[in-house]
Amino acid sequence: MDIRSGARYWTSEVSTSDSTWLVAGALTARQYFQEDPQIRRFSTGIYERVDYRWMLNQHAFFLAHGWTPESGFLPYRYDKYCQLACMYLLGIGSPTHALDPECWYAWGRESFQYGRFDYYGRTLLWTYQYPFSWWDFRNRRESRGLRINWFENSRTATHAHRAFCMDLAREFPAYSADIWGITSSDGSGGYQTWGGPPRTGRLDGSVVPCAAAGSLMFTPDLCLSALHAMKTVFGDRIYQRYGFVDAFNPNTGWQADNVIGIDVGITLLSAENFRTGNIWKWFMANAEATRAFSLAGIQPV
Repeated sequence: MDIRSGARYWTSEVSTSDSTWLVAGALTARQYFQEDPQIRRFSTGIYERVDYRWMLNQHAFFLAHGWTPESGFLPYRYDKYCQLACMYLLGIGSPTHALDPECWYAWGRESFQYGRFDYYGRTLLWTYQYPFSWWDFRNRRESRGLRINWFENSRTATHAHRAFCMDLAREFPAYSADIWGITSSDGSGGYQTWGGPPRTGRLDGSVVPCAAAGSLMFTPDLCLSALHAMKTVFGDRIYQRYGFVDAFNPNTGWQADNVIGIDVGITLLSAENFRTGNIWKWFMANAEATRAFSLAGIQPV
């Protein structure tokens, strides 16, 4: 939406993914500001108006990516591992337009190996971070099928991503054990969906600080070392008014000018979970979150 008028921006779709972060944030705010009746009312209203069953577009299990008034539903569906965990759990826990709990087990869980690291998913690092900054999978796993612990899966994915960047040092010498991280971000040619493993997008040696910062809640030892090293080596060039710049290229001297809220956001969420666990605590205090875990069979280890 246009930040000044609230009107639709260009021909943007109604996005299932982007709406998910709004709802998760609203429910977190509902718990933090629980003594404010207006915030509670508005937060609850936002969640209860989301029609998850409509977004299935007549499919039994898989949500559509989005919808536009001109063309209707987008032809793509959330049917394999990506950022989908949060949206399906929110849908299952919905008090008004609930999804069938079987939706949780319907989407594909493709195993992947990079070096000595085995985990689920073949996608960019941010998809292992965003959903699990709200849903607290620590010491919990699925009760059926592969019985995956998604917190541990994100830990492993972060280790694999760091190893991937270190292997890229043969091509881009600035990468090292402490200078690493590539995920969707600004690039010298505009916004990029890049990273790995497996290698995705046109990599050019850029470093995206929120890749490491977004995993502070999973692998604080690796990520704190990386963030300290970036700030020590590159200083004020990459650490400015809002923290780290969105991306920078140690090989060419390029750095991003734009501040992208969703990238600053995952840094803040992950840092707070690492420090206090408060985002997990506030979000999971919602009865709908507890119900979703129960219905989906997410149980203590």
